[in-house]
Amino acid sequence: MSELTPYLCVSGARQAIDWYARAFGAVVTYAPIVVDDGRIGHTELTIDGARLMLADEFPEAGVASPALDRGAAVTLHLTVDDVQKVTARAVEEGARLDRGPEPGAEGEVAVLRDPYGHRWFLNGPA
Repeated sequence: MSELTPYLCVSGARQAIDWYARAFGAVVTYAPIVVDDGRIGHTELTIDGARLMLADEFPEAGVASPALDRGAAVTLHLTVDDVQKVTARAVEEGARLDRGPEPGAEGEVAVLRDPYGHRWFLNGPA
C-alpha cells in the first residue's frame, strides 16, 4: 500500500488553516501542534477526504514556503464536484486565478495560486 500526502509549508499557518477551510472546505483532522515559540509545527486537514499536512516556516531547519514572486515548483491536483463554484470561492478569498474554469480533456479545469504561494489544479466533471 502506498500513499502520497502533500505537506505544505506556509508563512502564517493559522491564517492558512482558516483560508483552506473557507476556500476549499478543508476540515482540521489532526489538531495543530504548537511549538514553544508559537509556530505550528504540524497539523492535518482533509478536503473532501483528501489529506493535506501543513506547518509554519522553519528556516532553521531549511523549511520555507514558496516565494510569492516566482513560479511554483509543484502543482497540487484536487478533484472537486463543482470547479466553477470552488474556483469562485477561492478567488473571492484571495487566490490568484491563472486560468479557467474551462473545458479540459477530462472535464472542467481551473488553475489558481493560493495566497501562500501554492499552485492548485482543480478538476471536475464538465
